[in-house]
Amino acid sequence: MLKADSEAVLRYRSGDFEMVMPGTYVRCAVTGERIALEDLSYWSFERQEAYLSSEIATRRESEVRGPAHSAGAAGSTTES
Repeated sequence: MLKADSEAVLRYRSGDFEMVMPGTYVRCAVTGERIALEDLSYWSFERQEAYLSSEIATRRESEVRGPAHSAGAAGSTTES
């Protein structure tokens, strides 16, 4: 039985994700805030990380790859 408020474990893919362990939310890799699964729109399949917003996803991409690559951040994050 699924707990009413439990953290899910997901495997992020390009364009979708797979539920590894059931839950109702995941945590943003940058802020640590909860993201309800129905609101999850941004993640990196390369780093297997979820992001609260496109701005946070772009900021994370800039941190990892450097500012010169941040314009291409949308290519490595996926909106479902």
